[in-house]
Amino acid sequence: MRLTANEVFPKGNRRFKSSRLRVTEFHIAIVGAGPAGYFAAQALQNAQSEDLEFSIDMIERLPTPWGLVRSGVAPDHPKIKSVSKVFEKIATTEGFQLFCNVELGKDLSLGELQEMYDAVVIATGSSRGKKLGILGEDLAGSLSAADFVPWYNAHPDYVGVDVPLDCDTAVVIGAGNVAMDVARMLALEPHELDPTDTAEHALTNLHKSSIRKVHVFGRRGPEHAAFTSPELRELPKLEHTDVHIDAHQITAAQQRAQAQGELPKDLKSNLEAMLAIAEAEKKNHERAMYFHFLATPLEIKGSSRVEEVVFGINRVENEKVIPTGETFSIQCGLVISAIGYESLEIPGLNYENGRVKNNGGRTSVANTYVVGWAKRGPSGVIGTNKSDSTDVMKLLIEDLKDAKPKKELSALLSSRGVLHLSQGQWEKINAAEVSAGEAVGKPRVKFTQRGEILGL
Repeated sequence: MRLTANEVFPKGNRRFKSSRLRVTEFHIAIVGAGPAGYFAAQALQNAQSEDLEFSIDMIERLPTPWGLVRSGVAPDHPKIKSVSKVFEKIATTEGFQLFCNVELGKDLSLGELQEMYDAVVIATGSSRGKKLGILGEDLAGSLSAADFVPWYNAHPDYVGVDVPLDCDTAVVIGAGNVAMDVARMLALEPHELDPTDTAEHALTNLHKSSIRKVHVFGRRGPEHAAFTSPELRELPKLEHTDVHIDAHQITAAQQRAQAQGELPKDLKSNLEAMLAIAEAEKKNHERAMYFHFLATPLEIKGSSRVEEVVFGINRVENEKVIPTGETFSIQCGLVISAIGYESLEIPGLNYENGRVKNNGGRTSVANTYVVGWAKRGPSGVIGTNKSDSTDVMKLLIEDLKDAKPKKELSALLSSRGVLHLSQGQWEKINAAEVSAGEAVGKPRVKFTQRGEILGL
């Protein structure tokens, strides 16, 4: 049996085939319970018709689902996390099963999944931070946003990350929304985080923090920054933190961008938001964020821990960023790099530039597909994964032929003594966290230890 994308994703109202046709049920494994994985499941569910059904098993390494929505979104942005309601609707649709605390490559292999299922979808994201590749990067007090963000978001694997907050100045390297989140979390008055679901251990340490000045550095110009304007426009609203941007850098960036023709809408909005920050009244708060552009980190200095960062000054010439040869340095005790992420490699798949090598979502391995950051790299927002996953699922369905006899993953895991959590068990954990949060005026109080999540 071979289906076309037009048959399973018809325009307008779904066109059902004759009820006399035999129902074909395909069994799909989705590895990764983050946004890309859930949206892939949703696309398959939406493609079902009177003669086509999908049985979906979602496999997640962590004991809890939702990926970056749970462990990546900044706690002071709760609206973004409301997409979890969509995930729960997907998870409670007939034919869907959740298997948390199951690690591919440890508890079962990719080859076993490819043998058991009609198709395997890799939605494992990108969780390893890219390295700066400079001297001093391994000093104490230098860490990646890939460690810091899950630390304050109660990721069980990052509870023990050492985040030294005993200095007055921190440096964040990167010009995207992750860098902005990191800087904001460090620069906020900690009481602003009390009503959020910030991890309790992180909140305790942030309240003790000595940091009062946070500097954000981007290698390229403001016109190249990957910030989004809604995030930028929130910064002047901070109640206890002044935000500084050099207006001259922004106007120069506007001139360079305009010289190339009409500005794209997103770029125009970004630059206008940055200029608004630059021109906003400063209230001489003790806490402050500073944005710097055209500065490349060259070296991190210190004897036993971070003490100073040396930057090279860049300029834009013929649309290219080139070094001027001039340098400057900034004294600090904490450096967090937020320059991108790479995917952790899964045996059996080919990787290129930190992501699974693919052609529009198809991998070189039979019946195996990839979606989300593992497919395209760390780009876009949560909603980007919906269209991305939908497009890949169209290809998957076009490739389907004869369905394999269904094999129960739960039986295989039980035979190996793998303790896995189902959707029903996750719902109980979720309810317990929400209930604990209600008692103290928070959205939830997250469990942070695998043992307590698994009931061990």
